[in-house]
Amino acid sequence: MNPLNITIAHLHKSFLVHHRLKNLFDDLSFSITFQHVLALLGPSGGGKTTLLRILAGLEIPESGSLTVDGKNVRFDTKSLYHYRQKLGVVFQQQNLFPHLTALENVMLPLTVVQRLEHAVAKKKAEEILDQLQLSAHQHQKPHQLSGGQGQRVAIARALITRPQFLLFDEPTSSLDPEMKSEVLELIAQLRSFQIPLVLVTHEMEFAKKCADQVIYFSNGKIIDQGATKHFFSHPKTEELKRFLELTRGVDHL
Repeated sequence: MNPLNITIAHLHKSFLVHHRLKNLFDDLSFSITFQHVLALLGPSGGGKTTLLRILAGLEIPESGSLTVDGKNVRFDTKSLYHYRQKLGVVFQQQNLFPHLTALENVMLPLTVVQRLEHAVAKKKAEEILDQLQLSAHQHQKPHQLSGGQGQRVAIARALITRPQFLLFDEPTSSLDPEMKSEVLELIAQLRSFQIPLVLVTHEMEFAKKCADQVIYFSNGKIIDQGATKHFFSHPKTEELKRFLELTRGVDHL
């Protein structure tokens, strides 16, 4: 598995807040290379999820560039459509189609986007559901699944196309502690799929165990970034030290 490089240069992104334009990213630039997991950390509202959505091709910056493994990502509609097909994204909400079974939800990217034959798509979906220990639930619809099971189905759907990399936006934020541990354990096991993963999370212990690189955001700026071991053991700024102290003991792992 080759390392993945993500480079952002001179990124600007703003939003309308109470009829006033608010800058979130003002000339944001960074470059980071990671083998398995990149964790995006920081307080709420700091820009983590917006950056993840830009990486996913779901938010368009006013200016600046995004380069993934040396290839520039263009932000026109046609280019973004093709770029998104190379990614897998899992959000806080599972976004499963309620009228479809778990199996049908996982098959969807193969039949609709990749236009595979139904039998081929069904076999691939059954295989990945089996890998994620969901075979017993493949004929159930989302309302029949627990929160943890539903999130695992969403992960299976993101994995089914063998994407270039996966993006997770706080995938455990709406789960109870038991289900949260179950999903975090599954995400940790995704290394076996040999697909790099970008993760927005507030689970510090999980990030410490699973990430090989970390970026800490606050107020739309990168306060610190680097290898996980040094990030947690030798924080470079007082703000990061305070953040890590406040989050100690919060995790349920």
